[in-house]
Amino acid sequence: MTTRTPEILPLHKLPVFPMLVAQFVFALLLAAVCFFAIDGLAAKSALLGGLVIALPNVYLARKAFRYQGARAAREIVRGFYAGEAGKLLFSAALMAMIFVGVKPLNAPMFFIGLVLTQAISWFAPLLLKLKKH
Repeated sequence: MTTRTPEILPLHKLPVFPMLVAQFVFALLLAAVCFFAIDGLAAKSALLGGLVIALPNVYLARKAFRYQGARAAREIVRGFYAGEAGKLLFSAALMAMIFVGVKPLNAPMFFIGLVLTQAISWFAPLLLKLKKH
């Protein structure tokens, strides 16, 4: 009996790719708004907060959605578990590096960037569904 290796999808063909792009674009736009409305420190802090969400989500998406089809069900489940665990560790490492290594940092703007960028993943399915109609 031969085992069939499931097909691995490229990043741009993943079903969550539009949401990932939306997170990065939002983080950049938020940083631009902060730069012009507040200052460069607020922009940098908001961008870093957004990246703490967006970068680990790319890792999760890559691990969780790289396989497709019913034959790959086991790999898909494993990918979700490994992706979520890796995402949490990646997020924690990024936050630690930022809080230790980035001085000065506007912590309120960092967390605003983090929360608002995370909100994109909550609302992106609704926005993408409305876009299709």
